[in-house]
Amino acid sequence: MLPDCLSAEGEQRCRRLLAGATARLRARPAAAAVLVPLCSVRGVPALLYTLRSSRLAGRHKGDVSFPGGKCDPADRDVVHTALRETQEELGMAVPEEQVWGVLRPVHDREKVTVVPVLAGVGPVDPQSLRPNPEEVDEVFALPLAHLLQEQNQGYTHFCRGGHFQYTLPVFLHGPHRVWGLTAVITEFTLKLLAPGVYQPRLAGPELPRG
Repeated sequence: MLPDCLSAEGEQRCRRLLAGATARLRARPAAAAVLVPLCSVRGVPALLYTLRSSRLAGRHKGDVSFPGGKCDPADRDVVHTALRETQEELGMAVPEEQVWGVLRPVHDREKVTVVPVLAGVGPVDPQSLRPNPEEVDEVFALPLAHLLQEQNQGYTHFCRGGHFQYTLPVFLHGPHRVWGLTAVITEFTLKLLAPGVYQPRLAGPELPRG
């Protein structure tokens, strides 16, 4: 049974679990940060995702992601980066008091550190958002119940030079496939929100922590 992730009790539990890491990571510089928006869509708990613009430069164009980007020297910390980038990409102003905490950082293949920031953003209608077309092609939500269904979960094995390197989760059967670092962050989030429900079926090495 899916726990009530949007209840006050659920929020306080998550804030307590994240408090130590949040204090530590807010005091540490990072290369980039993303916001993990926990929302409700027509009363259903969900995570909000973006489809990066196909006009962007670089290898991440057209990928599913969470709103976020590089830390600016003027940003106070990773939380400020995640909230600023969300405002710039989605036009969504998320007050800092709605931030629940900071999840475990992830690292891309270039060892760039990306810090996920979890926030409860309340009721959202993805179709009513007006994202910046230079950065985002689409905004969509996936219900937690969908992400937690085993038939919607998979794993991709990555090899290099003919040798097995690591395994990453992937979430299927939504409007777009959720993979890469966004899927890793999604998995971290599900472990936090529904520890008794989400049981990863990963067999083999996880993404290196760097």
